[in-house]
Amino acid sequence: MSDALPYLAGYPVATLDQVRRLIAENRLHAYLAKKYPERHAVQSDSALLDYISELKREHLRSAAPLHRVRYENGMDAIKNALGLHLRSSRVQGAKLKSKQEIRIASVFREGAPEFLEMIAVHELAHIREADHDKRFYDLCEHMLPDYHQREFDTRLWLMARKLEAKSAAPE
Repeated sequence: MSDALPYLAGYPVATLDQVRRLIAENRLHAYLAKKYPERHAVQSDSALLDYISELKREHLRSAAPLHRVRYENGMDAIKNALGLHLRSSRVQGAKLKSKQEIRIASVFREGAPEFLEMIAVHELAHIREADHDKRFYDLCEHMLPDYHQREFDTRLWLMARKLEAKSAAPE
């Protein structure tokens, strides 16, 4: 049955049962709409750069600068690519120049501000911590104390979108 809940792999069975119940009762969308009624206004790449730069200034002042931030149309949330942090280095004379880039899946243009903030915090944490380990998630929680709840709710939102698209598709 994990096939039916692709965004929620690894969550406890009891939690998955609650999600299945919400889906079966057709209440998942209403639950999320009530909990996250607003949509954010960060629609352009330049607005996204400003938004993420402000979060970086607030939480990671001494981290390397960001050279590019943008929404990425080609990202597929199914393949767990909700965002990317890219680091590139090149030799320039006797120095090694490094550039940091963040890409956020364009599906987040439509989401609640809490979802965008969660994915932005996640990608910013990759500036300091490359792996998804305890230190990485501790940093995410430091920047966003309810990080794990928002990540779960974002996954629910992606699930609701998938279910809506499936029910709207002609058979």
